[in-house]
Amino acid sequence: QVQLAESGGGSVQAGGTLKLSCAASMRTSATNYWGWFRQVPEKAREFVGGTSREAGTYYADSVKGRFTVSRDNAKNTLYLQMNSLKPGDTAMYYCAASTDLGNWYRERDYQTWGQGTQVTVSS
Repeated sequence: QVQLAESGGGSVQAGGTLKLSCAASMRTSATNYWGWFRQVPEKAREFVGGTSREAGTYYADSVKGRFTVSRDNAKNTLYLQMNSLKPGDTAMYYCAASTDLGNWYRERDYQTWGQGTQVTVSS
């Protein structure tokens, strides 16, 4: 089973940028959907953005225009470029993979998850 490992988190000031990476341990033709979620303590995971060769790229309204999801197939790596960061973006960020997605926003549609990387934005 493919394993995912996030990196690139850290602490930045409001207005700053960060780029998260999510490396997959192996290539699999069955994995068609790749997504980013975030979570703050005592709240459910929130969909941030995702990409698929068939469905294109999709974003939550809260990050549209500021965040960009991309994937480098040669490196088997998913990215999340985050610009114009706000304190409200502070969270643990997770990447996820799915073989058959019904709904970008639905956690249970993703079979594989990384361990997460912390992003902290100070005002």
